[in-house]
Amino acid sequence: MRVQGLIAATFSTFNEDGSLNLSLVPRLVDNLVSQGIKGVFICGTNGEGPNLTTEERMATVDAYVKAVNKRCLVMVHVGHASIAEARRLAAHAQQAGADAISAVSAFYFKPGSARIMVDCMAEIAAAAPLLPFYYYHIPAITGVAVNPLEFLQLGESRIPNLAGIKYTAATLHEYQACLNYKDGKFDILFGYDELLLPALSVGAKGAIGSTYTFATPLYLRIMELFNNGDIVAARELQYQAVKMIQCLGWHSPIPAQKAIMKLLGTDLGPCRLPLQALDSTQVEEINSYLGEIGFVKVLENVTTA
Repeated sequence: MRVQGLIAATFSTFNEDGSLNLSLVPRLVDNLVSQGIKGVFICGTNGEGPNLTTEERMATVDAYVKAVNKRCLVMVHVGHASIAEARRLAAHAQQAGADAISAVSAFYFKPGSARIMVDCMAEIAAAAPLLPFYYYHIPAITGVAVNPLEFLQLGESRIPNLAGIKYTAATLHEYQACLNYKDGKFDILFGYDELLLPALSVGAKGAIGSTYTFATPLYLRIMELFNNGDIVAARELQYQAVKMIQCLGWHSPIPAQKAIMKLLGTDLGPCRLPLQALDSTQVEEINSYLGEIGFVKVLENVTTA
């Protein structure tokens, strides 16, 4: 499996009382498909997968597979603190018609080495043997920083359906090493939106990111400019993305991004504790900043370019 283009790591869709609101999924999918997205990554960090029950995660997968209807890829995050639950989620994703699965490390009792990580991921991947499996490397969240290249070296013989890594880390030298392992044997999807252009410069072809859910045209234009050799223009647009991303850290990044989506016309509902929706003052602070940097105008310009 090879992904060329952008995968949107989509956000949770909740009612005000915190229950799932899957009726919002079709509109979100339609918008992303119309903008040229290559796929959706669901129930991951941005989808608050760890905040959902196993049954809610399965219901979310069913809703996305139905809404997508083969128009783009459906990649399902099945990681869980319990390997048994992760296996249930993996098996369900295969049965539901997903295109690929991915899993983070267990994040309470943590694997202590790349070998143990491979043991864990082999168990999960084996529950969905027909689907490509991507190890989800996100050490800033899981606290597990095994060497991703060592994971590939050990995992290629242990995980028959190993397709690659969802690489959400800023260590571009290790990312490049993974990309070039055995002449590019594995699909290494980059996961830091603010570093998309540097990742392209070392060989990235596909990427998964949260802000692709509401700024797909901006990043597609960056990729187009890079591929056409217009590095100066690509660099200028990447900085526009960086300026937008800078405000996400003022509060909690996921609620901040859901607030931006609402400002842009797509209300996906609140978050679940321990995440909490921004208050009106915080939302206005972000709205004013986006106005100052001309973010909406940038989006309009790249959309019509």
